[in-house]
Amino acid sequence: MPIELHFGDKLYRDGVDLSPTEFYTLFRQAEELPITTAALPGSFLEAYHKASRRAPNILCISLSAKLSGMFNSARLAVERLDGALPDTNISVLDCGTAAAAQGLVVLAAARAAASGEGLTDVIEAAKSVMQRVRLFVMLDTLRYLVKGGRAPKVAGLATSLLRIKPILTIANGEAAPVTNPRTIPGAMKRILELMGQKVVMGQPLHVAVMHADALDTAIVLRDQISSRFDCSELFITEFTPVMGAHTGPGVIGVAFYGGG
Repeated sequence: MPIELHFGDKLYRDGVDLSPTEFYTLFRQAEELPITTAALPGSFLEAYHKASRRAPNILCISLSAKLSGMFNSARLAVERLDGALPDTNISVLDCGTAAAAQGLVVLAAARAAASGEGLTDVIEAAKSVMQRVRLFVMLDTLRYLVKGGRAPKVAGLATSLLRIKPILTIANGEAAPVTNPRTIPGAMKRILELMGQKVVMGQPLHVAVMHADALDTAIVLRDQISSRFDCSELFITEFTPVMGAHTGPGVIGVAFYGGG
């Protein structure tokens, strides 16, 4: 479900009307930060009806409810169905994370579904990854998070520390600071160290490197990860515009988990 992005009086749907490249071009030109709006229950209702024509079971995996209203909208839509789809089982799962970490959870669930697993087992596959997946993101600046009021736990680092390259994670569904390197190379080195601390060496990893209009740096980080860890999958993905609206361009991050 696309989240809406408002640039002044213009409305875009994330990933539908606006690509990441187009978004960051607009972002740099905008006088005010864009505003994001979670999809309303009505949009989820429409999606559930469409999906019910293709399958008897639906699993909706939402980013953390503490970061967005998407989970509540998805859940309210199920309540509003009120028996309208009696032959369809619908479950809504708060994955407790976001960005590429959420993507890895979704991929695990999709693989289970594609292999013929039932709804219960697909949910368990998603939860298994939820328990293991980790996310570390380096911001080029804190300016946008602080200005947008989306980082109460790191707001105290504002003003005097805007020149650092803070690394954040998602803990208990919320953004939380990890460490504050002062350079991009230093931040990437620290991310590699954090990965090493969180995984069992020799265990194959599923890894997604994400970036916000910083592909060259993302490629460097991907290559460093590839040379240091055994990766069963390793790819680069763009930081979705709705996340970039709060963090600004230049973000580099990694989401990963070990095992199958």
